[in-house]
Amino acid sequence: MERMSDQPARWSRATVYPDMWADPDDDPRNSEGASPDGELATLLDFLAGYRMTLRMKCEGLDAEQLARRSVPPSTMSLLGLLRHLVEVERDWHNWISDGDPLPKLYGERDADFDGAVADQAVVDAAYSDLAREQAATDAALAEHPDLSERLGKDGTSVRELMVHRIEEYARHCGHADLLRECVDGRVGQ
Repeated sequence: MERMSDQPARWSRATVYPDMWADPDDDPRNSEGASPDGELATLLDFLAGYRMTLRMKCEGLDAEQLARRSVPPSTMSLLGLLRHLVEVERDWHNWISDGDPLPKLYGERDADFDGAVADQAVVDAAYSDLAREQAATDAALAEHPDLSERLGKDGTSVRELMVHRIEEYARHCGHADLLRECVDGRVGQ
């Protein structure tokens, strides 16, 4: 007797390696040629790759699917992750600033996840907010190409901040893998 399940069947668009998100020739994260030269260029390349991976994990889903909390009892959703990373980018920008910190965009503790509702306007705002906050943090850090330079009130090194950014996106891409698989069954790196 076959068991009924409300879990979607696992699938991938990849045909060359069925455990991948996309075939190597179709994966926008794959680039031809040598990897970047130098530590800063390498860090920026990894950050860009994880940012793109997160967006890829969210693409093709509607507002309800993006807002679905698919791994109970967690309140985490793909939309919540996008909104969380908006706040994280803003926090990083605040770390390197000597001025007054910018306020949270979505409110206090867990508002980024709690406010991730199935509304296309909320989805559009999250993508727009994320692009804006990423650009602001990127621009602020571009003024400090010396990875050992210490910034802000806490004296955080640029290197530490860059590694922390990569770690944050990488960790949340892992969450996005599981969330996406639970939403529609799509798997892959």
